[in-house]
Amino acid sequence: MIPAAFDYIAPSTVDDAVRALADAGEDAKVLAGGQSLLPVLRMRLADPTKLIDLGRIPELRGVREDGDLLVIGSMTTHYEVQRDPLIREHALLLALATDTVADPQVRHRGTFGGSLAHADPAGDLLAPALAMDAQLVVSGMDGKRTIPAAEFFVDYFTTAMRPGEILIEVRVPKFTGWSAHYEKFNRVAQAWSMVGVAATIRTEGGAIAEARVGLTNMASVPVRARGVEEALVGQPATAEVIKAAAERAADGTSPTTDGNADAEYRQHLARVLTGRAVAAAVGA
Repeated sequence: MIPAAFDYIAPSTVDDAVRALADAGEDAKVLAGGQSLLPVLRMRLADPTKLIDLGRIPELRGVREDGDLLVIGSMTTHYEVQRDPLIREHALLLALATDTVADPQVRHRGTFGGSLAHADPAGDLLAPALAMDAQLVVSGMDGKRTIPAAEFFVDYFTTAMRPGEILIEVRVPKFTGWSAHYEKFNRVAQAWSMVGVAATIRTEGGAIAEARVGLTNMASVPVRARGVEEALVGQPATAEVIKAAAERAADGTSPTTDGNADAEYRQHLARVLTGRAVAAAVGA
C-alpha cells in the first residue's frame, strides 16, 4: 500500500526538530530509523500530515563516555551499538541484546532510541535498558528532562514522553567487568521475542556479588525479575543455585495470551530462559 500524503521535514538540529514538532501539533510523527513506523504508514494505520525526520541531526548519533556513564545518541543505529568498543567494554548486555534484533538490514537502519521510544514490550532493547538503570533524556519546548527507564515505559507502545518531546540520548551506567547474556525465544528467525531474558552479573571469588535480570514480553512493559536477583546475590555461581533462582522469574508478571503463546507458557519460558541466561553469563 501507499502512505497517505504528508509534508516531510528534515531538521538539522535538535532545537529545530523540537520547534517543528511543536508547530506541527498532534498531527505529526517523528521518524527515526523507520523500521516500525514505515509499515504502519503504508498500511494507513497512521496518517500524519507531517513527518519529522531526525536522520540529519548529527548530535543524535554516536557513543561517548561521561564519567561513570555511557551516553548513546538516540539515532545511533543498532549496527553501531553492536560494534562500538565502549559498549562492548562497559555495557556488554546492550551489545548482546542488539545482536539479536531482527536481521542485518534492520540493524543497519533501525536506531537504539527509536526502539526504546516505540516501547513495544516484545522489543529486545527495553529489558536491558531497564536492567541497567538507563536514564532517557528527552527534549521539548520546555527544555530537557531525564526519565529513569523504570518510569519511561508506561504501557503498550506508550512512554512517559509528553507531546512535543523527542528522545535525544540514553545514559547508561558503566557495568565494566560484568558478564552478560541475552536469551530469547521466538518462533522463527527475525521474529519478535515471545519471551526474552537480559542478564548481567558481577562475580567475586566464585560467588555472585550483583545481578540484574530484565524480562522481555512478560507484561505491557519490561520488568525486572527482582526475585531472581535476590536469590542469586551472595550465592555461589553454581548450576543448582541458578536453577532455584530461575524458578522465581515469573513472579509478579502478567504476560498476555495471544496467537503465539498463552500466559502460562510464557511464564514457563521465563523460568527456563532465565536459567539459561544466568548460566551463560557466569559460565556455569
